[in-house]
Amino acid sequence: MLYHLLFPLAGKFEPFNVFRYQTFRGIGAVVTALVICFIWGPRVIQWLKSKQAEGQPIRVDGPEGHLLRKKGTPTMGGFLILLAVTISTLLWADLTNAYVWVTLLVTVGFGTIGFFDDYQKLTRRSSRGLSSRTKFLAQVVLSAAATTAVVYITRTPLGTSLAVPFFKGILPDLGWFFLPLAVVVITGASNAVNLTDGLDGLAIVPAMLAAGCFGLIAYLAGNTIFANYRQIQHVPGSGELAVFCGSMVGAALGFLWFNAPPAMVFMGDTGSLALGGVLGATAVAIKHEIVLVIVGGLFVMEAVSVMVQVISFKTTGRRVFRMAPIHHHFEQLGWREPTIVIRFWIISVILALVGLSTLKLR
Repeated sequence: MLYHLLFPLAGKFEPFNVFRYQTFRGIGAVVTALVICFIWGPRVIQWLKSKQAEGQPIRVDGPEGHLLRKKGTPTMGGFLILLAVTISTLLWADLTNAYVWVTLLVTVGFGTIGFFDDYQKLTRRSSRGLSSRTKFLAQVVLSAAATTAVVYITRTPLGTSLAVPFFKGILPDLGWFFLPLAVVVITGASNAVNLTDGLDGLAIVPAMLAAGCFGLIAYLAGNTIFANYRQIQHVPGSGELAVFCGSMVGAALGFLWFNAPPAMVFMGDTGSLALGGVLGATAVAIKHEIVLVIVGGLFVMEAVSVMVQVISFKTTGRRVFRMAPIHHHFEQLGWREPTIVIRFWIISVILALVGLSTLKLR
């Protein structure tokens, strides 16, 4: 909105030229989303408390301390993230860019799935929400729709090709096989972030780091000169996703203010499913699906720990970890929650730097 209101003035008045720059609008999106969270955060939390007398239902089979420390804390705080991201993006992004609308719709779509999941948990007073089959089917349908839209926008053969980090010349065209691969990326990222969101502040910082990395990559990939220099695939129009990612960074920072240990609010599935889904969709749009596995390595680790635990228990009757996801394993070993969170944040920073090293830097 601001972009379309002020961009026409750029050719007439020199000070308004800054609205031509994605970097300026990206920073504007960060600040706007952050301010929205600071202003509306207390009100949203108070409203959630008024609707959730007992707070989020806590898993009875989870760590014992959670029943005492987290009881009464409201959930669905992801609504604040969605609000900040949506408003900030609408204000600062070029709304004629199709990539922006795809990512916005993925954010709202996955957030809606998470909302109904959280709502079911609250009304039933149980840690079980929507059935796994229903939730998974909805995620797959949304992921397939988003992938189809991205492929159509990007055009073939680039739209159905898989980029390989460090090797710009290797770009295999997967054809129709790209669709299921992209669906796995988006759906997998959504569920991986959801599994990670088990401790105060644990998921939001890695998600913020991933959004920041993809914001930078999107900016470079959308520019022919920068893309060639950094030896990454040029994706015309994808640079506008840098503004969207900026809004995610700002919203994540603002939410962290209220979600830092001890959390005043949980993001719930409303936030975690949306954050993971849109990170996956962004990776697909800018042709960095493999890099997502690196940058979001913490999410991958959490998801793999659950899969290993389930497979091991079903095949051998033994557990590899004391409790899964893996952050609960460390709780059972006696690590304090803030210690686990901060150490996992450090791991996320390292993985983000490794992911950025896939760019050719001189």
